[in-house]
Amino acid sequence: MRYFNSRETDYRNPVGAIACGTSVHFRIVLPRDLKCSGAFLSLKDDMGGDTNIYGMFWAGMVGDDHEQWECDVNVNRIGLYWYHFGLETCHGRRYIMKGGFGEGYLGMSECEPRYQLTCYDADFKTPDWLPGGIMYQIFPDRFYFSGEKKEGIYPDKKIQEDWNNIPDWRPNGFGMITNSDFFQGDLKGIQMKLPYLQELGVTCIYLNPIFEAYSNHRYDTGDYEKIDPILGTEADFKELCAEAKKLGIRIINDGVFSHTGSDSKYFNREGRYQSNGAYNSTSSPYYTWYKFIQWPNIYNSWWGFNTLPEVEELSNSFNEYINGENGIVRKWIKNGNSGWRLDVADELPDEFIEHIREAIKAEDPEALLLGEVWEDASNKESYGSRRRFLYGKELDSVMNYPFRDAILGFLDCGDGKYMLEMIMTIVENYPRPVLRSLMNHLGTHDTERVITLLAGERLYGRGREWQASTMLSPEQREYGLRRMRLASGILYTLPGVPCIYYGDEVGVEGYKDPFNRRTFPWGHEDKDLLQWYKDLGKMRHSCSCLVDGDLIDYNSEGRTMAYLRADENDMLLCVFNAADYTITFRVPDEFIGGETFMNTNLDGNELVIPRDSCAFVKIKTPEKPVIIPEEDQEKTEKVESYTDHMPEDVEIFPDEVASAD
Repeated sequence: MRYFNSRETDYRNPVGAIACGTSVHFRIVLPRDLKCSGAFLSLKDDMGGDTNIYGMFWAGMVGDDHEQWECDVNVNRIGLYWYHFGLETCHGRRYIMKGGFGEGYLGMSECEPRYQLTCYDADFKTPDWLPGGIMYQIFPDRFYFSGEKKEGIYPDKKIQEDWNNIPDWRPNGFGMITNSDFFQGDLKGIQMKLPYLQELGVTCIYLNPIFEAYSNHRYDTGDYEKIDPILGTEADFKELCAEAKKLGIRIINDGVFSHTGSDSKYFNREGRYQSNGAYNSTSSPYYTWYKFIQWPNIYNSWWGFNTLPEVEELSNSFNEYINGENGIVRKWIKNGNSGWRLDVADELPDEFIEHIREAIKAEDPEALLLGEVWEDASNKESYGSRRRFLYGKELDSVMNYPFRDAILGFLDCGDGKYMLEMIMTIVENYPRPVLRSLMNHLGTHDTERVITLLAGERLYGRGREWQASTMLSPEQREYGLRRMRLASGILYTLPGVPCIYYGDEVGVEGYKDPFNRRTFPWGHEDKDLLQWYKDLGKMRHSCSCLVDGDLIDYNSEGRTMAYLRADENDMLLCVFNAADYTITFRVPDEFIGGETFMNTNLDGNELVIPRDSCAFVKIKTPEKPVIIPEEDQEKTEKVESYTDHMPEDVEIFPDEVASAD
């Protein structure tokens, strides 16, 4: 008999993050031999630091040797809370503290881990068009070149004439990597490939920066008001957004508001612009935007890069320029975009993010505000304070690196039970409106290509020359393609929205920047992997439970991860085999005869799942809950190429497989 479990409604109802004003019922179960004479719930307000104590009442017996204590708590202020239970026992004061998998354990001290309770604004609403969809991230210079030569391109930009070249990676004569080579991918090129994206099931395109800048990544903004000429024009952007919407695809832009380029009309250190930049004069209209230590040459810059001077986001002038009625945020929504992704959101002040949200929602209540946060955004701390990202006043959602870590960890010899625990922790901590809109990804412009990460040699500090010359061997690539299918199967079925980093769906390889930003290999795609992604998209769009359904662990253990997604309409069983042998997985009786996807082999009540493979079975949601076994279900494994000394078809138990390893 467990003391408490924060993820089960028998003990906490409702579970997960709550809307402000919600009454939460707590129940603990204690053995009678503790001789508990009193119990209480301790709830600490993370923002104010106040702790409230709620007495629990004795609520009767559970069987012959356990008793239950209960209380109800109404939480009336948005924010983060921490809670645990105190007990007066025959052994003195004891506590129920937070253990793994939501379980409570009996502790001696209040200093041990506490449970988290996230309370968000009851009016918090995220855009309805994103959940259930598929995102696609495009690094504009490297996706597709329309063939149209552009005017107004500065001559110091190097044009790569061969689309298949490797990006420049060698330092210039001053030892600097300038990121100043361009393959001429453009907005019209993206528009030309919209039918391709539609076939993938894409419903949202996230564009890396498209505004005028002097690097190919464009995180060194030169002019927020102008499309980079090498990408096209403002008219091209409007047309792209309009044509995409006709196909059910929205576009969001990258908002880089923590810094600009030194080579910008606002700072103008390089003197490229006619404007009076902050570097040029203390009377510049942009002078208050920057954080000068000693004008003009000593100033705060992003992570010490002097080409990226930091801005003072709370400068009235800067805030009005970005978030005002005629500001940058609203300008590009008027021009057709459907929201913004905030670069380094954890480096932006909460107040500034609130202003961005106000501007976005004033222009379009259904526009999306997504933030780059690499950790658990519900309890993230940065610059000495707890962040307020997810309470309903700032972000709609975040880039979901914790899910990525769990997926890649599972494939890299992680135990399915513990990797799913990482996922369930996020599910428990995040508000439901956020969960349904999470940007789930395996790779981005900031990470190694996922197929390289899954199958290639580890970097171990090796430099750019090694990275430039190292590709997967045929054997590594075959292994990587199998693992890509497995990883993407998980990605497409977790809460939130899967995001494809351009080219991952056709097996593009590469280590760190710039090798993870190679051009899309049109005409040289891995057709089988591409078809896999298309089929995943079809499955995703056919299952309503993948829009906003619950996530329920179904016996994840060892090299197997298994869970259910369920809503009032349908239920999808998802099983993933990361082992180097075939498994036979017994499904609940309700799934016998269910609809299968992705070459799933369902024989009666058994799924036969080859190594590095996944299985999906859908049924209509039954009237009675599916029974999930308390103990591990029986599984048998067949060794495929796991050991040489065993007969090919011998059935063995999981612990025997582990010992064989």
